[in-house]
Amino acid sequence: MNTQKHVSLNLNLRGMGLSATLALNERCHQLRQEGHAICNLGLGQSPFPVPGPVVEALRLAAPEKSYLPVRGLPALREAVADFHRSHDEIEAYADGVIIGPGSKELMFLLQLTYYGEIIITTPCWVSYLPQAHIIGRKVSMIHTSHEQGWRITAEQLQRSWELVHDDYRPRLLVLNYPSNPSGRTFTPDELKAIAEVARRFEAIVLSDEIYGQLHHQAQHVSIARFYPEGTIVSSGLSKWCGAGGWRLGTFHFPPDLYWLLDAMAAVASETYTSVSAPIQHAAVTAFRGGVDIERYLWHARRILAALGRQCADILDQAGVRVFVPDGAFYLFLDFSPLRERLAKRGIEKGAALCNRLLEEAAVAILPGVAFARSRSELTARLAYVDFNGARVLAASESIPLHEDLPADFTRRWCERVLHGVERIAEWVTADS
Repeated sequence: MNTQKHVSLNLNLRGMGLSATLALNERCHQLRQEGHAICNLGLGQSPFPVPGPVVEALRLAAPEKSYLPVRGLPALREAVADFHRSHDEIEAYADGVIIGPGSKELMFLLQLTYYGEIIITTPCWVSYLPQAHIIGRKVSMIHTSHEQGWRITAEQLQRSWELVHDDYRPRLLVLNYPSNPSGRTFTPDELKAIAEVARRFEAIVLSDEIYGQLHHQAQHVSIARFYPEGTIVSSGLSKWCGAGGWRLGTFHFPPDLYWLLDAMAAVASETYTSVSAPIQHAAVTAFRGGVDIERYLWHARRILAALGRQCADILDQAGVRVFVPDGAFYLFLDFSPLRERLAKRGIEKGAALCNRLLEEAAVAILPGVAFARSRSELTARLAYVDFNGARVLAASESIPLHEDLPADFTRRWCERVLHGVERIAEWVTADS
């Protein structure tokens, strides 16, 4: 029967385990259950509570029990379109919106329905590549570097596609900004240049903007401004609204791509049917926003900006190459300047570095290989969210938004994160 088990498994799933972030989170939970004081900087989950008005909307919507339209509650689709028009300054229509059980599921359905080459730039979110492998799609990866800020350039993209000598092959370019795992984003000029290349090659762009509202200066710009006819914009409630467990994601398609939206809706109707009715009703309040939600977002941005900058400074002083993040709550760490020091301790790969760091310093971070980087690369992602978001948010709300947070604010309210980052700095600089 053991032989039958392996023979019968879909070949695309052979060797595949749990998503790296979820597997590490479960390991940290187990270690904490065993009494270990683990600092979990591995899971990228918003630490902040769901805004009060959205929670109240869910409470009131609890009796809603009917199946909703496959594409989503009409009022929610309109609210999402309004959200993109007002926040992203793009043409958006309710007819172009589909609601799914998390943007992750929508991304999977998109790759399932679109028969073409998937273009991923690395480092990238942990699930893009596994999803493509599950479906059996051809994937091309374009690697970026620390020197270019972990961001693809238009010139690099054009050079990569020109080398293929097949300008109009079906291509789906996946962009994510502010980035998971680097916290970096693009300037408007960079996005405009990438858009020009995508238009020349008639590629479809999946613009994963799930962290858009967590740009630390509220200056997120969507590539859909510059390539409206070919861009699908992805968003949801998980990051900016702190509602990851609610599982609600959104895609917006331009009219030229409604044929792809129709195909996704057909598959959705035969799989998940529709997203939970109460959550969709509550999400209308989230996407419509308002003064309370805007204040919530500004406080969250201010906290994340201050903490991200302090974490980056500590690691930079220890010799780790890292950028101060532009948005989200991640740092992508490059330990290559410390390669010789780490080699003396028998550490030559990113996975070994992260395993030893967990064992010896009780800090969990994810190796670069989980983000489609080379196994030999000494890189890792750090998610600086292991703090009580409700307490930190309450403390921030007592300080007017026009003022900077006090110098000791993050030390007082986000001590576990800073303690974990300092443990990393001490560990990497320790003698072999």
